[in-house]
Amino acid sequence: MKATIWHNPKCGTSRKTLAILENLKAVDLTVVEYLKEPPSREKLAQLYRDSGITPAEGLRTRGTDAEERGLPDADGDTILDAMVADPILIERPLVETEEGARLCRPQDRVLEIL
Repeated sequence: MKATIWHNPKCGTSRKTLAILENLKAVDLTVVEYLKEPPSREKLAQLYRDSGITPAEGLRTRGTDAEERGLPDADGDTILDAMVADPILIERPLVETEEGARLCRPQDRVLEIL
């Protein structure tokens, strides 16, 4: 099974999710450090659709200026535009497999799509 993780190595939950994926022999893993290689707006929208969440639910507020910018109350298009411009606003980790996508908080949510 192929899996892609949008990963931040400084994030404990992201590291734990990556460890779960790396320990599975049947997973062909692609790791994308999304702060260096952010997903496109279209890819991000697709990941949220496939995860069954809204862009607002995928917005990282802790450690960002999202609240000061009014993003938690903004519409999805505004949030996606902000995330593409400033990927630190993307909550992590996002994982995609053939079975779907998940925002893996907590990290065990990755098991739902394996």
